[in-house]
Order: sequence, then C-alpha cells, then structure tokens
Amino acid sequence: MANRINLNATSYHGAGAIAEIANEAKAHGFKKAFVCSDPDLIKFNVTSKVTDILTANGLDYELYSDIKPNPTIENVKHGVEAFKASGADYLIAIGGGSSMDTSKAIGIIIANPEFEDVRSLEGTAPTKNPCVPIIAVPTTAGTAAEVTINYVITDVERKRKFVCVDPHDMPIIAVVDPDMMSSMPKGLTASTGMDALTHAIEGYTTAAWEMTDMFHLKAIELISKSLRGAVANTKEGREGMALGQYIAGMGFSNVGLGIAHSMAHTLGAVYDTPHGVACAMMLPIVMEYNQECTGEKYREIARAMGVAGVDEMTQEEYRKAAIDAVKKLSADVGIPSVLEAVKEEDLQFLADSAHADACAPGNPKDASVEDLKDLFRKIMA
Repeated sequence: MANRINLNATSYHGAGAIAEIANEAKAHGFKKAFVCSDPDLIKFNVTSKVTDILTANGLDYELYSDIKPNPTIENVKHGVEAFKASGADYLIAIGGGSSMDTSKAIGIIIANPEFEDVRSLEGTAPTKNPCVPIIAVPTTAGTAAEVTINYVITDVERKRKFVCVDPHDMPIIAVVDPDMMSSMPKGLTASTGMDALTHAIEGYTTAAWEMTDMFHLKAIELISKSLRGAVANTKEGREGMALGQYIAGMGFSNVGLGIAHSMAHTLGAVYDTPHGVACAMMLPIVMEYNQECTGEKYREIARAMGVAGVDEMTQEEYRKAAIDAVKKLSADVGIPSVLEAVKEEDLQFLADSAHADACAPGNPKDASVEDLKDLFRKIMA
C-alpha cells in the first residue's frame, strides 16, 4: 500500500507573514482576487489587514461576505455566481473554516462546472481539475483548512453537514500569521483550539504511519502547551497555537478522522453548535470508547500532553491519564461538558447522521447506530 501526502506548495509562518500575499500574487501574475471573508471579520477590520496590502500594491479585488459560521449550500451557490460576475482569477480566503470551506467549494465548482450541484461534491467527488488558485489566511487557530484537502458544507434543508475530500481543493499558498488571530475572543480561541487537538488525536489514532504520527504528536504537544496561553491572549500562546493547528492539519488531512468529528458535524447541523465546542465535548467521550483499540498510543498522547511518569504506568493508567488530560484542558479553557439542546427524541436522527458521515469509517473501533446514540447521551443535561 502506498501512503500519500498532500501539502501546500508554499506556506508562510510568523508575525507579519501577510505581507507576502502581494509578492505571491504578483509572482503568479494574478489580476484580481475574489476575497472570501465573513461579515464579522470585515466589521472588526480584520479582513482589511489583507485588503489594505492589496490596495497598497495596486492589486484589484472584490469582497464576498455571504458566509455563515457553518457555510451552507446557498452560500456556495451565491459565491459561484458572484465569482463568475467578478472577473477574478484567484481566491483569497480570510477567516476560519467557514471562509476557507466556502472558497474551496467555489473554486472547485468554477474549475469543474459539472459539479455545480453542491451536493454532488460530497465524499470523494471525481473532479478532474484543480480548483481556482486559493491563498488561505486563517484567523483562527483550529480548523487548519488552509492545509487540508477537506471542506464541510451544511445542507440546511436536510439538517446535515457533508464532508468533501478532494486533493484538488488544496490552497496553493497558506499564510499563517498569528497577528491575524490576535483579535479572536476567548471563547472562539478555546473552541477552535480544541478542534485542533481533536484533529491531532483522532488523526493519530485512526492510522499508523510514521510521517503523520510525527505531525500529530508534535501538534498535541504544541496545542497542550499553548492553548491556555492563547485563550489569555499571550504572544507565545498565539504563536504556538498557530503552528500547532497547522501541523495537526498536515497530519489528519492525509489519514482521516473518526467519530468525534462525525458526531460534531451532526451537532453543528442540527443545533448550530460551534464545531470546536462540539469536538471538545465529544473527544474525551470518544477516547474512552476507542481506548481498547489504540494499543500504546494513549501513552504517547499522555506524554505529549505533559503527563509525568507515563513509562511507569500500566496500560489502564496511561489511557486514563490521556483522557483526563484532555478533560482538564477542555475545562481549563471553559468548554462545557453538556449540551442542553440534545433531547432523547433527537438521538435516532443524530446517530443515523453521524453513522453516515464521511469521518465515521476512520474510527479505530466500529461504532453502530446504537453505540452512537449511547455516546450522544453522555453530553445530555
């Protein structure tokens, strides 16, 4: 079996990295950018940090902001039409997963018009052409959408999210500038950070490949060390999270995720629960469920999270230590452990949706619909 890895052609990291966007646009001969960014980032002058650079360098752009926190089919359709009318030849995605996922879907459909039915992109759609070139500028330290081949779209009509996995959607350039993340509120910093930790832990436990294991363990270490500081808005915390979440994306995008994500997608689609919050709530529950199928991996997770003395622990002890470390980090950054919106009468739909999600097959332990119902019960009030 051949293992495959997809990464950005170029990525920039560090404070002030956004200055490189103009240089890259000129080097590629791009004429006009279609800038995708959500309304709040525009309102609070985060997006303008990039558009001011474009203006100062004489680079034309058009702004598109019809983007919701859980981007919908309609957001994508409107974006496709706006892109066609704009005369743009590349995309700049500024924001979290919502802006980047919308950009990826727009770029794929423009380059592969036979997939204009957004639902046809679900799973591993057989697109033929790379998407319109994307420069991705994250403003959250969590989704790592700037370095993944994944994007997620919400089908409001059917109350579900669907995952699209396509190497053709990879941004050609990622610009990971912690200064772009400095205005994130505490709650968003916490939830996106826990999403990144979920990426790293699920990526590590879904597959066994030395290259991605290396990424995942380093990401767990950096996130565990940095997230509390990032929530407190320290420079070191922001920088550590910016790098840690990107490294997690380098890993999981190439091996997949598990049921913590499939269940989080369902909670987001049904209750509009922020994705990172849903991931954080499900992660320790799913780790407990999966532990018997993970060999010695929880020992290395515990070690990466700073737990002392793991080599002297029994298997049962180090597995519990890893799960407890995740629970403590989540609690320390203010993530709730229950979701009051979940009701018994919703469980069948939630479990069916999570079971059908594209992330579910990657889980190290098979989960039936009944298993998933039991796991959802654990976050009920």
